[in-house]
This record gives sequence, structure tokens and C-alpha cells, in this order.
Amino acid sequence: MANNQETRRASRYDAIIATLVGLCALCVSGYTAYVQRQQVRAAVWPILEFDSSNTPDIHFTLANKGVGPAIIRHVIVMVDGQPVRNWREAVERILGPGYLASESDMSFHVFAAGESRTVFTPRDPENNPLNFDKSNPLWVKLNKERLRVSVEICYCSTLGECWTLRASGLAPSTTTETRRCPSPSATSFQQ
Repeated sequence: MANNQETRRASRYDAIIATLVGLCALCVSGYTAYVQRQQVRAAVWPILEFDSSNTPDIHFTLANKGVGPAIIRHVIVMVDGQPVRNWREAVERILGPGYLASESDMSFHVFAAGESRTVFTPRDPENNPLNFDKSNPLWVKLNKERLRVSVEICYCSTLGECWTLRASGLAPSTTTETRRCPSPSATSFQQ
């Protein structure tokens, strides 16, 4: 009879140990899956940057400094905080009518890791880019006024994680994580 009790007690201990080992294995498996997800997330993380420059000409660029593609879902371009529908309207608000622009598509574009693109270059009435020339009053004006342009660009990674870049010539850029990008609206930038 004592042998039977010892056998039952040993069976209980075996069952408890087996349960603990199973729980530990489940925890290790869950943690491994979490770490793998974070590694995949880091491997496809896009980081967009919007900037303007005045050399060799005045232009605006959009670049993906991250390691994964940036899927652009929504763009708003503003002059003095007011949305514009396209670059032509932006130039008219800054310089007045009669000026042209060389532009490249941003909306709904996929920027590969390391890709950089000039998205806008204002041009004079003869369709020449405004090259660095401090003696040209048009260049001087546009060089100052380009700081009035700001953007909000909502973009996502291939895993569906999304961020909103807010960039302006007057303040440091910020990027905030967002649940999802807004749908196109009347304030959306159209090219």
C-alpha cells in the first residue's frame, strides 16, 4: 500500500513537472515568435524625409532613408498652412501666376529603400530651373519663400504599419506612428 501511494505521488510530480515544462516551452515559443516579428518589422521599416535645397537649383526632394519600401497612401502639400491641390497652385501662391514647375509623382508611389526623388523644381517663365544665383531677384525670392511649403505624408510599410511625416522649412520634421492613413479628400494633393 505504501508503494501505491509513492507511485501516485511520483505520478503527480511527473504530471506537475511535465506541465511546467510545457508552459516553459509555450513561453519560449511565444517569445521567439515575438522576437522574429520584431526582426521582420525592423527589416522592412521605411523612414521618409522631405527636404528642400537651393543648390544647384531650388528643389524639393523626398527620400526613403529606411531599410524597407515606403508605400505612400496620402499626401497633403501646404503653403502657409493652407492645402494646395498641385505644385502649380503652390508656385502661384508663392510667386504669382506665370511660373512653371518640373514635378514628379509622390502620391500612391512606392519608394524603395534608399530611393530619393526630386518631386518639385520651380522654373522661370522660359522653363529654366532657378539655379543658384544671388543676383537673380526671382531666385532670392523663391529661396526665401520655399520655407512656406510644408507637407504631411502618410506612408506604410509592407507589414501595414503606418506613419505620418510632417515636414516644413520652418520647423524640424516629425514622424508619428498612425493606425492608418486617411482616405483621399478635398485637401489631398493631386499631381
